[in-house]
Amino acid sequence: MITTALPRPYQHYVYAYPHKTAYRPLPDRPSLRRIWEGESRSALSLYLHIPFCEVRCGFCNLFTRVGAPDDLTGRYLDALTRQARATRAALGESIPPRFANAAFGGGTPTFLDAGELTRLCDIAEEIMGADLRAIPLSVEASPSTCTTDRLAVLAERGATRLSLGVQSFIDAEARAAVRPQRRADVEAALGRARAARIPVLNIDLIYGIDGQTAATWRQSLDAALAWRPEEIYLYPLYVRPLTGLARHADPAVADRDWDRQRLARYAEGRDHLLAHGYDQVSMRMFRRRDAPPQGPDDYACQTDGMIGLGCGARSYTSRLHYSFDYAVDMREVRGIIDTYVATGDFGSAVHGRVIDGDEAARRHLLQSLLQADGLRVADYRQRFGSDPWDDFGPQLHTLADRGWLADTGAGLLRLSPDGLAYSDAIGPEFFSADVHAAMAAYELR
Repeated sequence: MITTALPRPYQHYVYAYPHKTAYRPLPDRPSLRRIWEGESRSALSLYLHIPFCEVRCGFCNLFTRVGAPDDLTGRYLDALTRQARATRAALGESIPPRFANAAFGGGTPTFLDAGELTRLCDIAEEIMGADLRAIPLSVEASPSTCTTDRLAVLAERGATRLSLGVQSFIDAEARAAVRPQRRADVEAALGRARAARIPVLNIDLIYGIDGQTAATWRQSLDAALAWRPEEIYLYPLYVRPLTGLARHADPAVADRDWDRQRLARYAEGRDHLLAHGYDQVSMRMFRRRDAPPQGPDDYACQTDGMIGLGCGARSYTSRLHYSFDYAVDMREVRGIIDTYVATGDFGSAVHGRVIDGDEAARRHLLQSLLQADGLRVADYRQRFGSDPWDDFGPQLHTLADRGWLADTGAGLLRLSPDGLAYSDAIGPEFFSADVHAAMAAYELR
């Protein structure tokens, strides 16, 4: 029985914890060698960030800039090379790093041309030592940059997953989201992607776009299903500060009517995909039941032991998360990229947040509980020496009171279907007071 008032369902997408807005300049600027000293090198993740796009969508608050004048991509890859060499040197030679998975993200990695993508792969392989043909490699792309020559490079270098940001197959909805594209071009890009024979195709779709109806949402879902993608992600539309849509948004857009519309579209999308042979992995992710397995943590770049290269990338150790500065405003983003490109010494961490035992426990719980499989209590106890009900009893009891925990016995904490639908409200309830305060105090730029 639900005995407590329900919060707003769309508050914060927890794709990483703590969020980058909780990072601060590191006063001692610790060396990478000291940061990675004592950390496991047996199953690292590698993430390379390309902060360029051909256009900035109206909903986008990612760290990216439009275009790259004056050979900026080449100079960016020069800086990425310097950073990779400094990072590889900091890891040392006594215990060579072993990479279990890799990903290219952005921005839009396929903004780079075929020759530049080859160079990006060389940085991952020849400098960092990642065998891209032997591990899962995920790459993000847009329809306009999903060209035959770029796809050929990615396929030849071992890409196992291509994630294509479609968002909507309805031209009017794409325009409403400030994403200029035509369905014919999207379909052509999907054809090229399938022809490249990269094993896993993911299609991103967005619900909650202005003018979207149950009928048009079903049209986009069916258009995606026609390609039988191994994965489909369903994202709720957020209108964030400093984005294109925020500049034109009616304040009433964030009212509860819009919440109800998005929840309705979510349920329709979820049920439609479940009925068409997909399993739900998280609130956003759906995987085709007969899709080939990609191996453990095949593109999970939010786990500890993650090395991020590029000015928008984060790196995660068990004790420290670090990155470069963060911004959303395009002028600020350009300045950060220019600073990165001009950097000669990448041997130290600049921005970050220390992860103590409490934050590590919150992170573990969030990463597990917000997945459909849930959190195994025995794993939590083994890692932290305590029980999650003792550490987070008030929050977990609140979820139970709302009907958001499935009855799975003492060994598993798993969200109910209603709980998964409210994942973006559940996540913030487990943030620490310090992280909440740091995020609230961050001056968004």
